[in-house]
Amino acid sequence: MKILAIDTCFNKSYLVLKDEKNIISNEIIESSDKNYHSAFLISKIRDILSKNHLYVKDLDAIGIDIGPGSFTGIRAGITIARVLAQQTDLKLVGVPSLQILSCINSSDKETIVTTDARKNKVYYSKYKEKRIIIPPMLMEKNEILSNIGNNSYIITDLSISDYLNEFGIQAKKYEDNDKNLGIYLSDIVTDKLKKENDDFHWAKIKPLYIQPPSITIPKGNKLNV
Repeated sequence: MKILAIDTCFNKSYLVLKDEKNIISNEIIESSDKNYHSAFLISKIRDILSKNHLYVKDLDAIGIDIGPGSFTGIRAGITIARVLAQQTDLKLVGVPSLQILSCINSSDKETIVTTDARKNKVYYSKYKEKRIIIPPMLMEKNEILSNIGNNSYIITDLSISDYLNEFGIQAKKYEDNDKNLGIYLSDIVTDKLKKENDDFHWAKIKPLYIQPPSITIPKGNKLNV
């Protein structure tokens, strides 16, 4: 079973090609001065498959991070994954970004993942032994403190880490993590394919925005309603 995992929701893009036991190839793509990292996704997918003498039709499934996260990254990643899966009739497996981040915790503590959602809100989710206890949700920033246990392993981003530090709460910043988040995604996808009774049809995969993207209207322009 060959899986291509695609993650464009964070500050980098991750591409991982694996079979059931081994990582065949992995790429971490960073933004350039001119282009956001997801802009390089199609060329990198082509390169990975070509180097391994494969076509998209040779894959068994594609895994995709569905968010929440970068609106631009989510749109780019899911669009490309859906097109590839539709054209080649592949299984498409969606995984929430906070579940991927929860894999950073290798201890037996419950895992809380919370990231900045802007406008004094956060994305929040809780896990225990890889099981989802609270699925990704939107929460007021000032509610985090009452939703963190005394023995929780907290994973967050730079912004929310700074906020928690003000109250003496230490958290693991995913940006400081030296692991390949694409590998976490590919492992979750492998487990889902083995354990879950689902057809994983591409049309079922939707972006997990949780909240709508903000829209900026240029000065001088008005919407007709």
